[in-house]
Amino acid sequence: MQRSRVNAIIREAEALIRSHGFVLPPFADWTPAGFRDRRDEARAIIDARCGWDITDYGQGDFDRMGLTLFTLRNGRLADLQAGRGMCYAEKLLISHADQLSPHHTHVIKAEDIINRGGADLIVELNGSDGQGGFAADKGGTVMCDGLPVRFGPSERLRLRPGQSVTLLPGDWHAFWGDGGTVLIGEVSTVNDDETDNVFRDPIGRFSDIEEDEEPYRLLVSDYRTWLA
Repeated sequence: MQRSRVNAIIREAEALIRSHGFVLPPFADWTPAGFRDRRDEARAIIDARCGWDITDYGQGDFDRMGLTLFTLRNGRLADLQAGRGMCYAEKLLISHADQLSPHHTHVIKAEDIINRGGADLIVELNGSDGQGGFAADKGGTVMCDGLPVRFGPSERLRLRPGQSVTLLPGDWHAFWGDGGTVLIGEVSTVNDDETDNVFRDPIGRFSDIEEDEEPYRLLVSDYRTWLA
């Protein structure tokens, strides 16, 4: 994925988020140079991998399979393991019409996926087999805004603006916007995108970046190289 495309996607995302009346935290606007200058005081942001994340899942076709994310806050796994402290995380996501976020589940993370506005969000669900793997023939039960909803194998939930679904480890899910762009909220336990995403198919979590121009904003996947 070319850096110029990533830059354009972030600019479009900033405008879309503003149009919904949502204001991102100050570090969302830091330039790479500004981030580098503040890297010592911003260590908590860097270690928590808060910030921009534009992924095509390593497939090179963002419009078909991709997602725009911004991690607003993220706790510590040690706190989650201790059962107290900062055990939570929050993200903002953007999914475009028919732009697939492919089937995956999590080992640790439980999450609420919330349609914050725009088009409807389609969430396709499957249950797990005895080893926690994807089960094409199994359904299950999820909570939607506090109410239990049973689902069959590969059944699709339609989340209209304001509606949400709670997904627990072992709830396999894929999602996309239906007929337009969706602004999505995610509230979860501590988030670890490097180790806690289990995909049904052998794909990557992050984009391979071709540096055809300077970055407009750093991605969380840039932090190790740009802020070393």
